[in-house]
Amino acid sequence: MIGRLSGTLLAKHPPHLLVDVGGVGYELDVPMSTFYNLPAPGQPVVLLTHFVVREDAQVLFGFLTTEERATFREVVKISGVGPRTALAILSGLSVSELSQAVSRQDSARLVKVPGIGKKTAERLLLELKGKLVPDLALPAGTPATDNQADIAQALQALGYNDRDAQAAVKALPVDVGVSDGIKLALKALNR
Repeated sequence: MIGRLSGTLLAKHPPHLLVDVGGVGYELDVPMSTFYNLPAPGQPVVLLTHFVVREDAQVLFGFLTTEERATFREVVKISGVGPRTALAILSGLSVSELSQAVSRQDSARLVKVPGIGKKTAERLLLELKGKLVPDLALPAGTPATDNQADIAQALQALGYNDRDAQAAVKALPVDVGVSDGIKLALKALNR
């Protein structure tokens, strides 16, 4: 599986990219949130990827952030929602806007995305509840750093549920490093 590409951006035509990695040109589809933040052609670029193999195609999707890729992966797990629809959702909403819509159960916000009808929006809200990237589940006004997101994600990978992971991360100092934060959070959770 291809998880990350690091190379030179050769061409960008929304939503398609061509990235040269060691003389091999990879074609990727990216959400518009990633597209707008890309460097100019000819510049170096690093993208996280999700590789989809179907009977009729092999498609590589690219993302600038772990949050975008994780959200994309959660969305494509939903029955009836394919990669193209997930790409449309991430192009129409930022990851934080999607998280807010899910936490507020705001189907009207999702229906504004082209290709998302009322029934699909309701299914997305139901199935994404509590499943989005951990730092997005923090209440408004709570500072969330990349380290905090990584710590929460590590705790969930170790089997802790989202609520416990968020509570442990919330109790940590804001400037804590990832490895120290995981150790401190584990100590707190095992009390």
